[in-house]
Amino acid sequence: DKGEPHAGDQVLDVNDLVVLDDRKLKAVDGLSLSVHAGEIVGLAGVEGNGQREFVEAIVGMRPVVSGRITLSQTDDITQTQPYHVHEAGVGHIPEDREKHGLVAGYSIADNLILNRFDEPEFAARGVRNFESRDANAQALVDKFDIRTASIQSSAASLSGGNKQKVVVARELSAEPKLLLAAQPTRGVDVGSIEFIHNQIVAARDAGAGVLLVSAELDEILSLADRIVVIHAGHAVAEMPAKDADRQLIGRLMAGGN
Repeated sequence: DKGEPHAGDQVLDVNDLVVLDDRKLKAVDGLSLSVHAGEIVGLAGVEGNGQREFVEAIVGMRPVVSGRITLSQTDDITQTQPYHVHEAGVGHIPEDREKHGLVAGYSIADNLILNRFDEPEFAARGVRNFESRDANAQALVDKFDIRTASIQSSAASLSGGNKQKVVVARELSAEPKLLLAAQPTRGVDVGSIEFIHNQIVAARDAGAGVLLVSAELDEILSLADRIVVIHAGHAVAEMPAKDADRQLIGRLMAGGN
């Protein structure tokens, strides 16, 4: 049971966003949505309806044609580099963990601080603090139940579920104000799925706003507090999850009304 949300201040406001796909066609076409602290908003849609481009635009991996992306009601991050988006308090579990979530040849310890290498805790005056890095890694391996022989093993040596736990551990350990979780359990074993779901709910309960993007309707229905349905780059419907009708959402996802 995921419990009740306690929605607080708005942490993400996306207004009339337009984003192109790799072929320079409109993938996101005037999409607006908001996420508040302490709630999980599920973006439900059939794969290929603009979800990937939408997330990439928010985290600074894809240019925005028009529209605005605002964090915490004041911070305009519409055309911001990924590093600064992370600094502003956004965690990102990317859709493709192999390509965007991990550096396969790096150790698990280094992967757990990929976007925090330069923080005082891990580096002082340009000199890396390996003790601190390793202590951080050991704590996260224990907390997130990452199954590995050693924190010095490469990320490539891990199973799919454990790779995903490394990404989740890294993003949540930074205590983000906003967590973007894109297909967070794709290709992951059943035990890891449940664990990752519990961690996403725990992040919400700790006050983060969560945007969950998933092609798995079951995942959306079991985790989200509010559901936004996306089709052809538009938000076509929005509803509290407790009122959600599976058949209706399925029709909306397929472009029906």
